[in-house]
Amino acid sequence: MAKKPETQSRIADNKKAAFNYFFEERHEAGMVLHGWEVKALREGKVQLTDGYVVIREGELYLIGCQINALKTASTHVSPDAARTKKLLLHKDEILRLIGKVEQKGYTLVPLNLHWTNGRAKCEIALAKGKAEHDKRDTIKEREGKREVERAMKSRHR
Repeated sequence: MAKKPETQSRIADNKKAAFNYFFEERHEAGMVLHGWEVKALREGKVQLTDGYVVIREGELYLIGCQINALKTASTHVSPDAARTKKLLLHKDEILRLIGKVEQKGYTLVPLNLHWTNGRAKCEIALAKGKAEHDKRDTIKEREGKREVERAMKSRHR
């Protein structure tokens, strides 16, 4: 019996992450969510920019990810937009990540939220912070690419 291909669609991206960090490895983690959070994710009412991942008692948690409740949220639920969300990974992956994070300079950063086969997933990265000069290099590179694109557009006219 053939396996169905995975379907993915993006919910939100952490655009600051690529500017502030070098990514060593990426992992896809499941998320423990409430019903109103899932509905808000489907509507795109999420901000991941200030989010970060912490390790507590051998488990991973996403902090600072804002999921804003819809106006039609249930009356018997009191939504907390900045609620700490538990991330789900295999135990051996978590232990390996804990070992790496305890090394100097490594941190866990959420990169994006997406749907995989109808389930909300968070892509996290083991990352190392960029120094100020690395950030300046990134800006120069980006501006250089923009100038090349502008020059190419003006030639094609």
